Amino acid sequence: MTILVRTHRVLAAIFQHCKYSTKTKAISSVHLANKEFPSDEYTNVTPKIISYLGKNLHLQKGNPLAIVRKRIVNYFYSSFTHRGNPIFSIYDNLSPIVTTKQNFDDLLIPNDHPSRAKSDCYYVNKDILLRAHMTAHQSELLRSGLDNFLMIGDVYRRDEIDSTHFPVFHQVDAVRSQRKEELFKDHPDLEIFEPAFDISNPHTFVNTITDPSKQSCHTLEAAKLMETQLKSHLIGLVYALFGKDIKHRWVDAYFPFTHPSWELEIYYDGDWMEVLGCGIVRNEILANAGPNNSIAYAFGLGLERLAMALYKIPDIRLMWSKDSGFLSQFQDKNIDEKITYKPVSSYPQCTNDISFWLPTTLTVDTFISNDFYDLVREIGGDIIEQVKLRDKFVHPKSKKHSLCYSIVYRHLERTLTQDEVNKVHKHIETAVTDMFNVTIR
Repeated sequence: MTILVRTHRVLAAIFQHCKYSTKTKAISSVHLANKEFPSDEYTNVTPKIISYLGKNLHLQKGNPLAIVRKRIVNYFYSSFTHRGNPIFSIYDNLSPIVTTKQNFDDLLIPNDHPSRAKSDCYYVNKDILLRAHMTAHQSELLRSGLDNFLMIGDVYRRDEIDSTHFPVFHQVDAVRSQRKEELFKDHPDLEIFEPAFDISNPHTFVNTITDPSKQSCHTLEAAKLMETQLKSHLIGLVYALFGKDIKHRWVDAYFPFTHPSWELEIYYDGDWMEVLGCGIVRNEILANAGPNNSIAYAFGLGLERLAMALYKIPDIRLMWSKDSGFLSQFQDKNIDEKITYKPVSSYPQCTNDISFWLPTTLTVDTFISNDFYDLVREIGGDIIEQVKLRDKFVHPKSKKHSLCYSIVYRHLERTLTQDEVNKVHKHIETAVTDMFNVTIR
């Protein structure tokens, strides 16, 4: 199939996934997972993004993401047992369609937090979105009575386009909670909570995070012991993946749903690389979900980042490849085997620039690049390797605003001709003109 024909089909798919009013041309509903969702001014999920739902790369045998997932699960199964049985339960097939309450409110994410912005998330409507992190399921699992669990799946975020960023990636999130008798089994005289905190009525206590070492409801002993366990367990995970010679360091961080919070970095390929974020779960989350006598830690990490580092995979798009030359390097392997990806072939890039004048309603600072990236990805699909903002320009006389982007095209399995790239690029120009009311320079 030529790219030109494919482009026409991609454009046609917009009308297959979204129903339109013939009078206003506004999207009236979005079809996801055999359900129809009403749309509104928040709707920005695209057919290309919808097409990734249900792929579950983390469960596909022989995919590098599935190998890393299995190694992480094995570490937790072997490290945490009770009477010979693993204490962690695994949830790796949860629906990625969640509510804003699950994704934000249950996690104490403020209404004005930038992670809620339409420029960052794929919204089905103002109340429904494609989860931006696996932590979106944390409260529902706590509410069901679970103490220790891993949540693994695909997450969706609007982002730039390059070799390390993709709008769909895969995360492992985990929660480990403990009651007093487990945390202080050797010191029954110690307490998890300060005397002012009433376990039977936790909502009467105003929990604060002004102290960088702990939440105000927790005793220092409980906070420090949980921190020690958390860091020890996660360093053990990094050792299990990268070997005990890997250099690592902890960096203080901020997340709305944990306090204190940290990021773990490893020294990789001549630089420090963040591999996960973690912290002590805010007690309000536990109390709102049911548990009012526990303390918990949580962490989250991206499978793509780990797989690319472990196996020297240079382009995140390769995770989605169906090419046998790629997949065969990971199939039927011992999961702990040292694998170094060998390029199947190196096809040349084609780079085209696109410059346009913005309408008077927009400026170079108010135009949302993620909107443009989504449109480029929708038209060009997986042959889009990178999109970079090259230049912002304001005409000194007319005061008109202009932007210039470079679009890098590369097919992972064959050589693209400049002619077919030009045809796709022309479709992008037409679509940008229609969608944003710009004028191509």
